Amino acid sequence: MSISERKDYILRLKSGCLSLGRRTLVMGILNVTPDSFSEAGKFFSFDSAVEQASALISAGADILDIGGESTRPFSDPVPLESELERVLPVIEAVRAVGNVPISIDTTKAEVAKRAIEAGADIINDVSAMRFDENMVKVASDSGAPVILMHMQGNPKNMQQEPRYASLLSEIVAFLEDRIQFAVQNGVDRSQIIVDPGIGFGKTVEHNLSLIRNLPAFGCLDRPVLLGASRKRFIGSILGRSPDDREVGTAAVNAVAIASGVHILRVHDVGFHLQVARMGDAIRSAG
Repeated sequence: MSISERKDYILRLKSGCLSLGRRTLVMGILNVTPDSFSEAGKFFSFDSAVEQASALISAGADILDIGGESTRPFSDPVPLESELERVLPVIEAVRAVGNVPISIDTTKAEVAKRAIEAGADIINDVSAMRFDENMVKVASDSGAPVILMHMQGNPKNMQQEPRYASLLSEIVAFLEDRIQFAVQNGVDRSQIIVDPGIGFGKTVEHNLSLIRNLPAFGCLDRPVLLGASRKRFIGSILGRSPDDREVGTAAVNAVAIASGVHILRVHDVGFHLQVARMGDAIRSAG
């Protein structure tokens, strides 16, 4: 396997700067939901969520991604107040004891706004600012970095029958269009991260093709995040349940590191921090 170039970028956070590219960053997932596909509500209570946040940080997470609405296939939206009640206390508690960058995983502008006020640094919007017309204003006004992800459809229908005439070119074009939309509405292009959206409106073959062709996203000249952790396509190939897909995830992440991905979004931070360190050592050899 060849090693692709990985360009360096700098994101501006409220507390300073975050460097991307010199090494692979590991983003720890914290789902404060009763129905996540992987953890099934394990961290839904405030105490368990804060405990898990502490564990992810202790394991070496570079970023903590906190979400209060499941976006698993066929899931329904969560009311605004419910999502706020889930995430804001956890963000406040994490911020009170540490400086790890926090991203808020939401498609709602009000949740993003309130989360940033509570201490979050980054907006992670799986809809690429399509589901809430006010999201781009929150990103622009706050100056926070924003992650724009590709999704075909919405969580309720995205896996019903995903189809593409030209998978790679359509997803690249979608992301460039959303970048341009953000920039035209006041978001600094240098604050944008892109995510090809593994598992969001894709078949097993679509996901595999995207992973094989990750270097193509370099044409967007933005840092790339990959979130393949424990996804269903890994289970389909290996015949493993969500809590037994770490080895399959590691294989995907190793390819991603070689392909120049900047951030890996994962459930088991300690495990994948080892993958990142080993991958980066191979990248820098010679």
